[in-house]
Amino acid sequence: MKLHGIKVPHKKHTAEDAPVRLPVPKTVTIPMSMHIGKPAKAVVKRGDQVRVGQLIGEADGFVSSNIHASVSGTVQKVDEMVSSMGAKIPCVVIETDGKQEKYEEVKPPVVKDFESFVSSVKQSGVVGLGGAGFPSFVKLSVKDLSKVEAVVINAAECEPYITSDTRTMVDKGEYVFKGIEAIKTYMNAKRFIIGIESNKPEAIKIMKELAAKTEGVEVRVLPSIYPQGGEKVLIFNTVGRIVPKGGLPLDVGVIVINVTTLAFIAEYLETGMPLVEKCVTVDGSAVKEPKNVIAPIGMSIRDMIEGAGGLKCDPAKVIYGGPMMGLAVPSMDEPILKNTNAVVAMDAEEAKPRKTTACIGCGACMTHCPFRLDPREISLAYKRDSGEDLEALCVDLCMECGCCSYVCPANRPLVQTNKLAKIRLRSYLAAKKEGKS
Repeated sequence: MKLHGIKVPHKKHTAEDAPVRLPVPKTVTIPMSMHIGKPAKAVVKRGDQVRVGQLIGEADGFVSSNIHASVSGTVQKVDEMVSSMGAKIPCVVIETDGKQEKYEEVKPPVVKDFESFVSSVKQSGVVGLGGAGFPSFVKLSVKDLSKVEAVVINAAECEPYITSDTRTMVDKGEYVFKGIEAIKTYMNAKRFIIGIESNKPEAIKIMKELAAKTEGVEVRVLPSIYPQGGEKVLIFNTVGRIVPKGGLPLDVGVIVINVTTLAFIAEYLETGMPLVEKCVTVDGSAVKEPKNVIAPIGMSIRDMIEGAGGLKCDPAKVIYGGPMMGLAVPSMDEPILKNTNAVVAMDAEEAKPRKTTACIGCGACMTHCPFRLDPREISLAYKRDSGEDLEALCVDLCMECGCCSYVCPANRPLVQTNKLAKIRLRSYLAAKKEGKS
């Protein structure tokens, strides 16, 4: 079996640029929901003095995540904000004092066994830093460790523009391998595969040099075909296993962890500083000086881009992440989140919508879909409002990578239709379960 995909322009303009730390902004707005699952519960109030690394949001459920102050200063308000997804979520706004004083209780955790290791990961507030935002401790909470046959480290970074994971491997390669040693020690994992696309020669060289000194680690150089970094795609291309529909990587003996997430876990075990800042790639045709920056979580996109050198024109579109799966933001005042690995600002020409015409039945969308779904039939089933047909067409397998829209000569919004079709399918399945369909 061969998984399909597409060739996209790499545009890795900042791959050789070590990240620059930005000045502390006047205020930060830290959402209590920067992860998959239930929002954290704010544990501070207006007027409280906070310091860097202090807990300000406590995980409110199993699938939730702790949130910490990224700056020192005064809580201006505990409020609600509208997220870029359109939902109202709680947030904490902090007026900074510019001192960046560290919270006095920040110290390395005491880790003795698997349980204390997972607990430490939970306390750190780390989530999947490759974009998904799934709480990392949940992924590592494996009931039967004997099922873990391989740990696949996702270093593919297949989207155009983004180079923040590349900088992790180049600048913090030792922490990647300290993270590997931690999982070896506390989860008894024996096999590790670092999957990197071939367009990252410096990172490949460093990872191979470190792997040569570490038992059980293999660096797998993968073709630069998007979406190589998709979890199920990466599992197939590294260990040759297919995750069943509705299943999880652990069902085929695999845990997948993003390379920057892994490096952060190792750094947290060493320093005790929770997740309070991010390396973010700032790029796009509207950006004056593309570069990688280190920004406190909650810093506005506007402040970050200004601190990085500013814009050369008014952006027509600004995206969290890359142009294939990234999310357009409604305002430059949106904050940097835990899982923000890039901000791409596009000028009018780059962002200009393409003219849509009728489907010509070429089948390119299905040919290039990694899972060989048929977006043409999905679109028709969605228009018919047929949940039964959407279920049969397996639209729930769509990972919204955008390959179908990218290759469509008619410029049809296929991935957007798939997203809507998945919502329709969920409603249909819920009604079916209740006996109403």
